[in-house]
Amino acid sequence: MSIKLEFPILDAAGKNYLDWSQDIQNHLDAQGLLDVIYDEDDREVEVTREMNAKAMILFRRHLSDTMKSEFIAITSPKALWDALKERFDHQKTIWLPEARQDWLNLRFQDFTTVTEYNAEVCRIRSLLHYCGENLTDNDLLEKTYTTFPSSDNLLQKQYRQSKFQTFPELITQLLLDEKNSIVLMRNNNSRPVGTKAIPIPDANVVRGPHPRQGKRDKGQSSRRPVNRGEPKTRHAKRGSENHPYRRPVAPKQSHARNNNNRVSRPKERDDANDKTLCYKCGGYGMHCGAVDCLVDSGSTHTILKNKCYFINFTPKVTSLSTISGTSTLIEGFGKAQFMLSNGTVLTISEALYSPKSRRTLVCFKDIRENKFHIETATENGIEYLYITSNQYDQKRILEKLRCLSSGLYVTTIQNIESNLIIRRTPIDESTYMLWHDRLGHPGQNTMLRTMNASHGHPLGGKNFVINPKSLCQACSIGKTHLKPLHVKPTKVVSQFLERIQGDICGPIQPTCGPFKYFMVLVDASTRWSHVALLSTRNAAFPKLLAQIIKLRAHHPDYPIKSIRLDNAAEFTSKTFDDYCMTLGIDVEHPVAYVHSQNGLAEALIKRLQIIARTLVMRTKLPISAWGYAILHAATLVRLRPIATQPFSAYQLVTGYEPDVSHLRVFGCLVNVPIEPPKRSKFGPQKRRGIYVGYESPSIIRYLEPLTGDLFTARHADCDFDETIFPSLGGDLHVDVDKERRELTWHTPTLSHTDPPTAHSDKEVQRILSLQNVANQLPDAFNDLANVTRSHIPAANVPARIDVPVRRHVPVEHVAPNVPTMQRTLPSAVQSTALPKKRGRPVGSKDVLPRKRRNLVASVLPHEIIKDHGDVLEERVPEETSISHHPDNLEISVEYASLDDILKRNETVIDDVFIFAVATDIMSNDDMEPRTIVECQRRTDWPQWKQAIQDELDSLTKRRVFGPVAPTPPNVKPIGNKWVFVRKRNENNEIVRYKARVVAQGFSQRPGIDYEETYSPVMDVITFRYLISLVVSEKLNMQLMDVVTGYLYGDLDTEIYMRVPDGLKLPESSSSQPRNTFSIRLRRSLYGLKQSGRMWYNRLSEYLIGLGYLNNELCPCVFIKKSTSGYAIIAVYVDDMNLIGTSKELLETAEILKKEFEMKDLGKTRYCLGLQIEHRKDGILIHQENYTQKVLRRFSHHDAKPSSTPMIVRSLDIKKDPFRPKEDDEEILSPECSYLGAIGALLYLAQCTRPDISFAVNCLARHSNAPTRRHWNGIKDIFRYLKGTTDMGLFYPYASSSEDTAIGTLKNATLVGYADAGYLSDPHKGRSQSGYVFTIGNTAISWRSRKQTLVATSTNHSELLALYEATRECVWLRAVIGHIRSTCDLAHDPDEPIVIYEDNAAVIDQAKHGYIKGDTTKHISPKLFFTHEQQTLQKIEVQHIGSEKNHADLFTKSLPKYSFQKHVKAIGLRKLSELP
Repeated sequence: MSIKLEFPILDAAGKNYLDWSQDIQNHLDAQGLLDVIYDEDDREVEVTREMNAKAMILFRRHLSDTMKSEFIAITSPKALWDALKERFDHQKTIWLPEARQDWLNLRFQDFTTVTEYNAEVCRIRSLLHYCGENLTDNDLLEKTYTTFPSSDNLLQKQYRQSKFQTFPELITQLLLDEKNSIVLMRNNNSRPVGTKAIPIPDANVVRGPHPRQGKRDKGQSSRRPVNRGEPKTRHAKRGSENHPYRRPVAPKQSHARNNNNRVSRPKERDDANDKTLCYKCGGYGMHCGAVDCLVDSGSTHTILKNKCYFINFTPKVTSLSTISGTSTLIEGFGKAQFMLSNGTVLTISEALYSPKSRRTLVCFKDIRENKFHIETATENGIEYLYITSNQYDQKRILEKLRCLSSGLYVTTIQNIESNLIIRRTPIDESTYMLWHDRLGHPGQNTMLRTMNASHGHPLGGKNFVINPKSLCQACSIGKTHLKPLHVKPTKVVSQFLERIQGDICGPIQPTCGPFKYFMVLVDASTRWSHVALLSTRNAAFPKLLAQIIKLRAHHPDYPIKSIRLDNAAEFTSKTFDDYCMTLGIDVEHPVAYVHSQNGLAEALIKRLQIIARTLVMRTKLPISAWGYAILHAATLVRLRPIATQPFSAYQLVTGYEPDVSHLRVFGCLVNVPIEPPKRSKFGPQKRRGIYVGYESPSIIRYLEPLTGDLFTARHADCDFDETIFPSLGGDLHVDVDKERRELTWHTPTLSHTDPPTAHSDKEVQRILSLQNVANQLPDAFNDLANVTRSHIPAANVPARIDVPVRRHVPVEHVAPNVPTMQRTLPSAVQSTALPKKRGRPVGSKDVLPRKRRNLVASVLPHEIIKDHGDVLEERVPEETSISHHPDNLEISVEYASLDDILKRNETVIDDVFIFAVATDIMSNDDMEPRTIVECQRRTDWPQWKQAIQDELDSLTKRRVFGPVAPTPPNVKPIGNKWVFVRKRNENNEIVRYKARVVAQGFSQRPGIDYEETYSPVMDVITFRYLISLVVSEKLNMQLMDVVTGYLYGDLDTEIYMRVPDGLKLPESSSSQPRNTFSIRLRRSLYGLKQSGRMWYNRLSEYLIGLGYLNNELCPCVFIKKSTSGYAIIAVYVDDMNLIGTSKELLETAEILKKEFEMKDLGKTRYCLGLQIEHRKDGILIHQENYTQKVLRRFSHHDAKPSSTPMIVRSLDIKKDPFRPKEDDEEILSPECSYLGAIGALLYLAQCTRPDISFAVNCLARHSNAPTRRHWNGIKDIFRYLKGTTDMGLFYPYASSSEDTAIGTLKNATLVGYADAGYLSDPHKGRSQSGYVFTIGNTAISWRSRKQTLVATSTNHSELLALYEATRECVWLRAVIGHIRSTCDLAHDPDEPIVIYEDNAAVIDQAKHGYIKGDTTKHISPKLFFTHEQQTLQKIEVQHIGSEKNHADLFTKSLPKYSFQKHVKAIGLRKLSELP
């Protein structure tokens, strides 16, 4: 009886002791017996007698007989284990020299495969490790590099330059390269060099497969492969087989078919079987269309390679003598007749037939035999050959042949139509028209070629003669016949996927569901094509990338070499370009506006438009069904033979002849089975639908007529009636022709609704990341954190189209030929489907009730598809309101970084929203990386790596983190992430890479993790005043940055955080999960709720302790006065603007550097997103870079400039272009970022561009329901900004001619202007308030705002505006007074601030106060706050003419002259216009 062994027994010599000892320990541990070999102090459990017995059985079972006898006296497993160790442990010392010698002699060049070398390295490394010596990755890498074969020295250098960090990385790359080399050699050896795996589509000579003979046996294969041939590459005399002028010949196709419908190669060529059908004349040979021909004086006979031109033909194989010798090229001769390019007919008495010839040759002798003459002439430096005639003694030039650079003359020949008709045979017209409809209304030539290149139809092998009166009405309406351009020689593309071309058509009006574009991709070799419907241009690149990934997966043997795309903005993606560069794919863009360079894609789009238009015209579907027609047309195009081949793109790619037996007429009636749960025993078993194409030969798509919903069904279960074409909605009284005239394939006026954004680049990154996840781990999709969502729909077919509005027709007006009994609907039919509400999710409710009417009134029986109850719902006209637009969404401009979808009805446009939009726009189009992995994939990884190291060094230096330790019980650590930012200067140049470890403060709990979070920051108004102070007092100004400022703040609570990437766990805990460890934060960290407050407290305590003063009016401004001058520190988070006299600024800088690590950035040129230009005559602050980015983001960087930001509004509220949305208007689509545009413009208006404040405020009122009119207003602002990108606020120095004291006083005087626009919003009865305050005639504070109260009169609205201006004036007066008095500057605290107002009544009321009367009793007394301040002599309201009141700029749209006058009056200047 044999004993079952768990592992090999221990050899008596101990050769396998190392493996045996590991096996015995593993089995003991598995059985819970491992403690039996440990000392008593090291045991975790008490060892029993039973455990010892089991262990001894295991030991002795796996010892050799000799060793059993040797250790028979030992009964304890512990003693036996120690005895074996004592006997064999010395092998470590014995094996060590051998292992060292193996390592010393190891060479990479001695192994035939990488796998063998890797296995030997692992063996030696493990042996050395067992003996106590370790090999590092650097040792293994260096060993591999230094032992490369000497012949691969260059390859070794390339691997070394790749800087692999670990040995497995190098081995992985070597294995990959080895595999690629094997595949390359396999492909190279599969056939001789220069041969083609697929037919060359651009060749002139094409040998098609033999026409089908007889019917195919049932059950046999219906697919037909195309044999691959081997073209010759020799050269010979002109006109011979291998002449260099001859176009490349397609590989010869086999001509016999076996029983399995597959093509087999014949042993010998048989002319009787050479039956390649000519698609015009019905003969066999080449196409008989226009073919290039050489007129040769050196040829003795005319040589034709097409039988179509022969009138009489005698097959005979003869030899042809050429300069290179005699070869058998001629396969027949006879009388031929053809026509030259200009209509001259030549009759050749004895022409030779040579199908192997690459060129058709016409000899001079045969031209003269037709009584024509030949002469040469030169026109404009170009040589021509004239074919002339001398009839009636008059010389006429019949043909003019162009001379090639080789000295040959070229023309074209074609068959004569009268000769073609003789060979044609008529066919059944009805059968022809049926298949004409099924195939998408092709032309007669394309129809014939398709029939002979496919099977599954009754027209194979026939030639057609169609009665000209049999005109297809759909073709007549839907097609435009234009003469083709002259054929020009093109470069032959010999390999599948060598070049792909792509383009986009649209925007198309009306839309098909959510789609309004379609994108085409076409292979230049096989004309294989792919069509994708797009809802936005930003989805183009993700769809393109997904298709490329699919092609590379399905056709790994055919690498994509180049992709040619349009120059449009949707085809611009840096991430996609980088991806293609890594794969070796060239991304080409044609010259701008030269569409011919992308001709294949343009031609395919035009072809699809013709077919789709014709398909829709044949049906009763609305024109919004163009999406289904385009997709069906794309499938039909793939089944049609291409222009240069008798094969279809499908056959060239797959190798099988297409089967068209499943095709049906688009839009016809189809009866599909009812789902079993909805089926009754005595009711109908099928319902009716509208056929709109197929997903596969066995699955069709159909529309449900009443709702327009799309469904699928199995083809074999459906019945088709191709003579009936149902309409959507079940009503025959829809003016379909009127609807169809509205189709526009390209609507330029809709382009503004779909601006290019960074979403496309973001989606490309997501697809690549998802592909990387899938490649790394097959089950990685189980981790939902690794799967990202996308706003771009994955579906390529609209799930529903809108049903046209139907006319109400009484029952008696229904077609009279329908029996009355049929008009009564059976209840079984009415219960075949669940009721749905068209256009909305199931379960949604109406705001107002709906009226109902009987279904019988407007639906014919054959159009009843689904049950919607026994009635059909009809909408009652409803009043338009925001609540009626539940899907009023908008893709945010921040979607690329935050995945944010905005709800227009709920979004509040406040300072937080405005700043977020501006921040996203100011970040460059090249998005910042989000993870360390993304940084490593970028070309600027060295800079990011250094930034990461600097951040870790800074955290260590500041002692931010405590030691890494296990997370304490009952503690929930907060998360963290790396944030990467590139700092830019005023010229948008990258000056610094910053990496930050940021705590995920959103997980903090109030009252536990933090108490208070408020931290003040300097506002832009204070900053503008400080700039005016620099100008008026001629002070210095410099910018300093605190390095990691937040890390200086001390925490007031105990916070634990997860260990961030980059920090290593203790070596003793490296085997434990990383998420079980955390670190305690000793100092504040970016991202914590209280970090900003902690940093501000730390900074303010330090500065106040040194004698700096600040005030709660402007808590971020610190001032220190000395005997020689003063210094002002304006703090914005960790950016500090130092303003003051020279000596004090130097002292302040040194003080800050002593306490904090600072960076001196020199004179302030860029701060708070503002560009600051220091000039001799003043300071200009502007936002040129930001403005240009806004224009680029919204595709208006090439817009035509305008002189004003808003057109003058009409007094008629019905003609006001900025009135609210009307009932019949559509809301802008989600792709149109209206909220983003408003946010971007508001940031600009608040900082440096008061000239656009009113226009932006007026358009912001409609953010919840924007329409095309409102977007046109946005475009007007963009056009104005295009012409004023460098405009900003200019603060001038006092002129040298002025007295210094007077000039300083003038530049320091605060002046205000207030005004109101009565009923600026007449639709809601609201007026507009506007004010502006200037210092030195340059604005520092302004506002344009719609009043929240309904003003009953002009006087009332002016009081509201003056009240708002007074409130701002009080704060400005206090801030200016504090700064000037603290700096000991000239300041009169008792001097009132002048506010100019153009309404005399308001000035009088502000002077005398509130007086109750009939005209004022309804006005709130608080609005007379102005009177109180004037009484206290804080302000003084003075009258000014309306034409001089600069606040007019903020209350109404002005004409050009007035607008420009006020713009200049408040200090706005262009940088380009300054001296």
